[in-house]
Amino acid sequence: MNLREAEEGKEYIIQQINTDDEELNAFLFSLGCYSGEAITIIAHRKGGCTVSIKDGRYNIDNQLAEAIII
Repeated sequence: MNLREAEEGKEYIIQQINTDDEELNAFLFSLGCYSGEAITIIAHRKGGCTVSIKDGRYNIDNQLAEAIII
């Protein structure tokens, strides 16, 4: 299941990130978004969703939300 299919307000553990872009992988890692890390869906939006990773909240677009497997 990916982030677009996840329920709001529920915490999940990231299983993997499906992207071939090394810069994007490095950016996500700097946010704390990597395999084994907890992620919570705050809200689904029209163009993406708001997530909480560690102590930060981030807006991510639908394409990236589909790449994060939980």
